[in-house]
Amino acid sequence: MRNFENIYIDGAWVPSDGTGNIEVINAATEQVMGSVPDGVASDVDRAVAAARIAFDTWSQTPVEERQKYLVRLNEALQARSAEIAETIAGEVGMPITWSTMIQAGLPAGNMATFATLLDSFEFEEKIGNSLVVKEPVGVVGAITPWNYPLHQIICKVGGSLAAGCTIVLKPSEIAPLNAFILAEIMDEVGLPAGVFNLVSGNGTTVGAAISEHPGIDMVSFTGSSRAGKQVAASAAASIKRVALELGGKSANIVLDDADFAKVIPKGVFACFLNSGQTCTAHTRMLVPNSRYDEAVEIAAAAVAATQVGDPTEEGMHLGPLISQAQWDRVQEYIQKGIDEGAVVAAGGLGKPEGHETGYFVKPTVFANVTNDMTIAQEEIFGPVLSIIGYDDDDDAVHIANDSLYGLSGGVWSGDQDRAMSVARRMRTGAVDVNGGSFNIAAPFGGYKQSGYGRENGPYGIEEFLQTKSLQL
Repeated sequence: MRNFENIYIDGAWVPSDGTGNIEVINAATEQVMGSVPDGVASDVDRAVAAARIAFDTWSQTPVEERQKYLVRLNEALQARSAEIAETIAGEVGMPITWSTMIQAGLPAGNMATFATLLDSFEFEEKIGNSLVVKEPVGVVGAITPWNYPLHQIICKVGGSLAAGCTIVLKPSEIAPLNAFILAEIMDEVGLPAGVFNLVSGNGTTVGAAISEHPGIDMVSFTGSSRAGKQVAASAAASIKRVALELGGKSANIVLDDADFAKVIPKGVFACFLNSGQTCTAHTRMLVPNSRYDEAVEIAAAAVAATQVGDPTEEGMHLGPLISQAQWDRVQEYIQKGIDEGAVVAAGGLGKPEGHETGYFVKPTVFANVTNDMTIAQEEIFGPVLSIIGYDDDDDAVHIANDSLYGLSGGVWSGDQDRAMSVARRMRTGAVDVNGGSFNIAAPFGGYKQSGYGRENGPYGIEEFLQTKSLQL
């Protein structure tokens, strides 16, 4: 049980001006596992004031000095890896084996990458008689989600620190404990006061205050498309820069020359990781009509072999969803799929046998799905896979692009060149070609209603920079 009574502003733990607390619920036990302050708008005012003062010094701190802090942060994240993994396994429900590798491993890896990039990142270049300089954008308001909570925080905080920005962070109110561990780490490594500030609270209060605040120069938001639209609208009043990483409904195209026995189970995994609570999840599997029944049979068998279990136990099983609200949402989508004529090939409504406590769901595969169905168009955020048939490569690309979203996708083929040709035609920010693995140094972001802006690697530093030309 971790009960945090204070927020972190100007290098110190201080009481919130609010009087309430937010309880954090363990996804597997449904019991309270901690609490954080329910912050208010005046807390954001204090955090912004501290960040603005700190910006004057931090923005002028030599790159080599900023890099030293990033290295220390990476070391401290590694030192507390077990604690972070255990905390997020409870908050989010990702089993501890995966949580150790992903929820704790990725944040440390990202921080190390940002530190290393500063060895070679070019903040200035000469163009004719002009010196073009890249300068930090200013005070960054970071609003982050609950599914990969610390990873998404580090994508924003690490890039901002590397660029020379100061930060006001509002973590998800559903999974905030990991952010408080990060604030403890910031304090331990001696980051200058005001450079990093943490205000917990609800999106409608603290998130709105950040989006609207005239003292914040940029908002970086990750979350739903609905909330992203509200953030962008609020930020428009002060013409601040906005970066949005929003929802997805990614298509995984399996071409007719692919080895179905190998790639279909991998496609199921690409949908089900983190119990489907992944914005890049490949939730639409597109298969040739000529091999449709074969694909459904293999996918159903893969789901039958998928285990659901306790997040505290080691293993490659699936854990619960994060909350009762998310469980209800997924159940509604499964029912909607049935009502619209899709066929449950595996899984379905209700909880898996033996898992009545906790927000567990049955991993589910739908067959006979058409791309106009609700389950093929809307982001479910649960382990629900829709299998859609197509006639030829052109038809597959058309179906894949027939979506409001464009965050990720996949292509499988026995011919790499053919797979690449299809991947280039997909209107999405990333495509996994024949199972290409996630690269934390590559740009991450979306097309269309999946947002704009890029995170990770050099692009994740560039995002927090302004460009100025000096004519000489």
